[in-house]
Amino acid sequence: MLDKSASQASVRSSGPLAGYRIVEFAGIGPGPFACMMLADMGAEVVTLDRVGAKKNIKSVAGRGRKMVELDLKDANATAQVLDLLAGADALIEGFRPGVMERLGLGPDVVLARNPKLVYGRMTGWGQDGPLAQAAGHDINYISLTGALAAIGTAERPVPPLNLVGDFGGGALYLVVGVLAALLEASRSGKGQVVDAAMCDGAASLMSMFFDMAAIGRWGVGREQNFLDGGAHFYGVYECSCGHFISIGSIEPQFYALLRERAGLSDSAFDAQMDREAWPVLKDKLTQVIKSKTREDWCRIMEGTDICFAPVLTMEEAPKHPHMAARQTFVERHGITQPAPAPRFSRTPSAIREPEKVEIGELTEAWKR
Repeated sequence: MLDKSASQASVRSSGPLAGYRIVEFAGIGPGPFACMMLADMGAEVVTLDRVGAKKNIKSVAGRGRKMVELDLKDANATAQVLDLLAGADALIEGFRPGVMERLGLGPDVVLARNPKLVYGRMTGWGQDGPLAQAAGHDINYISLTGALAAIGTAERPVPPLNLVGDFGGGALYLVVGVLAALLEASRSGKGQVVDAAMCDGAASLMSMFFDMAAIGRWGVGREQNFLDGGAHFYGVYECSCGHFISIGSIEPQFYALLRERAGLSDSAFDAQMDREAWPVLKDKLTQVIKSKTREDWCRIMEGTDICFAPVLTMEEAPKHPHMAARQTFVERHGITQPAPAPRFSRTPSAIREPEKVEIGELTEAWKR
């Protein structure tokens, strides 16, 4: 049996990114989330934070890091950071454009010391453009892309949490960009700047909808299209118990099964793709679904090809049999949290223990 230190060492060296070294400049939102994913995948991520920040290094988005406190406005600290970056594979920062340059840690300076470094920059508006220096949040970035206007009720747009801008259009595009640049650097020996802007990523996520709009399959208004709640066969319905279920019976065979299991014998339901009929059919299906509890509908529909799922709360989700069987959620440090994703067959990701360290120790360990 492995002792505890051997087990921890094994976890530290696991993951497809084991051996890669990444320096993160502490921030909020997409930057930390991106670094969480990289740390889960085995990269050694060191977060540089201000002195006395009192960050909870056991938080979900902050998991798996080594933490160093520094006063980046101090010239000696800047020199120490440059020494550390000389042994790093990537840098990730989420300041407004120009801040890193003013700290003496801009791409020109850092890449001169370490030409192979990948320099990841996470912003809302991007490194240039008329709004580059303006403050903003997720809701603002997705407003300019067409995404927010397409999500919500017929009456008004509804913010989709901060999933589309911060995390989908921001963190995940930053991760993809950094990994692509690391792959290229392994061949060319040259690093580069990755300009990951949430407005760019959110716009990219809208690709399919721009495609459908171009061929006349997507209208401007909300709740008029088959993926935005307009269609009766793709939406969320309230049950008699007050809970909700989701149905996505787009394909004809799935729709036929929905009709069979829900008892939709009314011939009006024959007109599945007739947009003019959708409002009436939605009202009819609303009444049918409200005649039973969520538990009833789960017994009738779950696990079939209807394309069905109960709408679960954050408290309920980890307890669902499918989520539990796959261990999609785990508990660490007393916090129930999503497990690392995606999954790797040979080099599994893992949640690593956080720790506070001194920059000098790291610099010495990272010397190439």
